[in-house]
Amino acid sequence: MAAPLSPDRVLKALRAEGVRVVEVGSWLTHNRNSRGPWGPVNGSIVHHTVTKGTAATVTMVRDGYADLPGPLCHGMIAKDGRVHMVGWGRTNHAGGGDPKVLARVAAEDYGTRPPAPTRGNANGTDGNAHFYGWECENLGDGKDPWPKAQYDAIVRVQAALCRAHKWSAKSVIGHLEWSNDKIDPRGFTMPKLRADVSERLKHPASWNPGSDQEEDPMAGITKRDIFDAVWKTDAIGGPADAADHSTNPTWQPQSILKDMQARIRSMDRRMAAQTAAITALAGQLGTGADTATIATAVEAAINRAVTDKVGA
Repeated sequence: MAAPLSPDRVLKALRAEGVRVVEVGSWLTHNRNSRGPWGPVNGSIVHHTVTKGTAATVTMVRDGYADLPGPLCHGMIAKDGRVHMVGWGRTNHAGGGDPKVLARVAAEDYGTRPPAPTRGNANGTDGNAHFYGWECENLGDGKDPWPKAQYDAIVRVQAALCRAHKWSAKSVIGHLEWSNDKIDPRGFTMPKLRADVSERLKHPASWNPGSDQEEDPMAGITKRDIFDAVWKTDAIGGPADAADHSTNPTWQPQSILKDMQARIRSMDRRMAAQTAAITALAGQLGTGADTATIATAVEAAINRAVTDKVGA
């Protein structure tokens, strides 16, 4: 058992769960509280509207009709997944139902389904006092589809209430599970809905199915992204010993590459000169030449090596 959520708390819970909420008129104070109690609440009931068209459906569930004044639910879940809040407090949605079902839902101690109801609207326990009610836009003929956005919103709404009250998914039932003269919702099963609500409750309210899968860190990165990252970096540290570091404290990748290339060429020239010197020295030593002749030969070899490298 729990006290009903305040309007502020239910809006916060719904929006945290990713529900798109539409506040309709004076829904905060639109209710049937003058006709009986609302609370303690023990769960949430899902219905279908047997209507077509969102605008007409919102009007119907807010205002009701001659034999049943509105509001007929707390929120109407449209085909596009938006939840239209039409009332808060006691609403004419559940009617009479089976007290055994109420007890089992309150205790959350049933299996995949609560016990089949043996009472209905005429001879049952007042469900309007004990349940949140959610009408869902659908003809209820078993053929009218349930779009993904709408079904996802149904799951999110029920999960939001369960999360706020610390209930399990077993606090969510269909109207057909409450009253023996009802068939709604038709087009999906309540065990499936409860399983989906239960799965959602394993995750944070912000969870979206599939968002917890490991993402490829390179997914979506193009060659252009890599080019921009390498060549358009604003500033990176250049070589600490670079000759022009004082005049280029903010190095670009291009200038670092040019500096590296210049260093490599310088090393190549020095290595070529050393090789030439060693070769010339070895050659002259073998002829018994004097020091001046050896020095001249080595210098000439070095000059040729450097000139060849620079030309290349």
